[in-house]
Formats: sequence, C-alpha cells, structure tokens
Amino acid sequence: MLFNLRILLNNAAFRNGHNFVVRNFRCGQPLQNKVQLKGRDLLTLKNFTGEEIKYMLWLSADLKFRIKQKGEYLPLLQGKSLGMIFEKRSTRTRLSTETAMVKSWRVSECQDIVLSSMTDAVLARVYKQSDLDTLAKEASIPIINGLSDLYHPIQILADYLTLQEHYSSLKGLTLSWIGDGNNILHSIMMSAAKFGMHLQAATPKGYEPDPSVTKLAEQYAKENGTKLLLTNDPLEAAHGGNVLITDTWISMGQEEEKKKRLQAFQGYQVTMKTAKVAASDWTFLHCLPRKPEEVDDEVFYSPRSLVFPEAENRKWTIMAVMVSLLTDYSPQLQKPKF
Repeated sequence: MLFNLRILLNNAAFRNGHNFVVRNFRCGQPLQNKVQLKGRDLLTLKNFTGEEIKYMLWLSADLKFRIKQKGEYLPLLQGKSLGMIFEKRSTRTRLSTETAMVKSWRVSECQDIVLSSMTDAVLARVYKQSDLDTLAKEASIPIINGLSDLYHPIQILADYLTLQEHYSSLKGLTLSWIGDGNNILHSIMMSAAKFGMHLQAATPKGYEPDPSVTKLAEQYAKENGTKLLLTNDPLEAAHGGNVLITDTWISMGQEEEKKKRLQAFQGYQVTMKTAKVAASDWTFLHCLPRKPEEVDDEVFYSPRSLVFPEAENRKWTIMAVMVSLLTDYSPQLQKPKF
C-alpha cells in the first residue's frame, strides 16, 4: 500500500539544504556543523556514523532539559507537518510522536495514506523494511522508520538516552540481550559498537539475528575494538553485563507462532538469578509492552529497572529526530561525554 504514496510525496519538494550552517545561540556566531542530518531519512542506524547518532542523543538531552526542566517554549517545528502511517498497531510510538510534534507545533495524521504536498516528513510503522526503502527512494521528504520487521531505530535512541542519563557515559558498557533475534536487537547491533559498547546476545536456536546484520555487526566490533558475543545461553550473555535487555518473544504478525515460541524461549525469562551473574551496577531495559514470561516482577519493578524513564525518552528522542531532519537548530546544552 505504500507505493500509492509516490506521486503525493514527489509533489512535496522539500529535500534541500544538506550543507547547512548552524548558529551558536550562546555567542551568536555561526559555525559549520560537522554533523549534517537535515533532509535525510532515518531508516536504520546502519546509515549513521557514531558521531551522527551521538548528535541526535545530544539534541534529545538538550530539548528535554530546555523544555521539561527549564519550561521553555521552543516552537522549532512551527509550520511543519508530519504524516504517520501505521500498518501495525502502536501506542508508545504514536503517542510519543504526537506529543513531541505538538510540543513543537502540531501533528498531521495519515492512517489512510491521505497525504498532501504540505507534508514535510513521514513516519511509517510497517511490516517490511523493503517498503520503507522504496518509500524513501520515491520520496522527496525525510522518511522515519517507526518500526519494521528488520529495524526499530527510534527505540534504540530512547534506550541510549536513558543509559546515558543513568551511567553518564556509554563507552565501555556491556549490553546483555536475552530474547529474540528481532528488530530491536538488530538496531543495537547496528549502533552499539559505534559508542564503544560491548554486546552479548543470547537467542534460542533458530531465532538468531539476521545473518547479514550479524556480518556487519562483526565488522563494526572489529573496527571499534568492542566485543560481540552471540550465544544460545542466557546466563553466558548476562555474565558481567551492565544492562540486561529483553523484548517481546512474540511480535506483531507472529501470533500464530505463540505456542512454538513460548516453548523455544523456555529459560529466557530475566530474573534475579540472571542478574546475579551481571555486573554489580546492572540495570534493566524493556521497550514495552512487557509480558511476565519475558521478565519477572521482581526485576521489572525493581529500582534497577529503567523501563519507565526509557518509555518517556521516546518523546524526547523522536522530537530530536524530527528537529534534526527538518531544521537547522543546534543544541545549546553542553555536549555529553559519550
């Protein structure tokens, strides 16, 4: 159904200004920004360097501080409109995007693929990554991946912002994934090494990550001097991990596989037994919605669980994505040490 967007999107002549000059608002002097995101698509973090991803996190922290902490009104997206397409149901993605857009201006809803030439960007939650690739190829405006079968980049940005806030730095952290070889894991694999983070991932046999993603992740780990461990043993993946991460075992579209998957994932529930082999400063992440078989209550509701700040940060990171792709705004907050 996404192919019907071609004519409408091609009429929206937007993509320009790739080489732009940002302004340092504190001293009023223009400076050339090495990170240039305006007009680009966000389909996968594979397409972004470590510095570019760090810039989006820096911008997220800046907007969160200025709007939430200082109470500033920043109409950075004044006059911009966003089309949203949901082939899959959505709660957090839709709500965080709408509130982020409204905070900076307004949101234009598009569930029936009714887009006008006034639309400045499209966020799409789809089944097939190839649909996003085709949409981006045909469009003249930025396309944002709100989730696909292969990647979920905007979730990972929220995860990293949450970890940055908690640990003050991402470099050197060991991420321990325990669950399905799905779009969340793929997005971590496409980005963790760029921050100097190690990744230890346990998936049941037959549910390993995509081989092409694994091959590229191995390359990233080699280039950045980080560790990448893929195993079928949950405790091996959790050993020494700073961050225990899991997700649903049954994604949208996999409901008919429920019985088979529940059997295959026996022993993969994150519990305090899992945490005992983790690092002393371990924390827990889950992108929600959570089911008890994935993580027990003791871990999910513990002081070590960061799931609720993680959920809130979806708003600040998607706001930063839209601001970076649609405007020339430059963060005022001092750049964090990643």
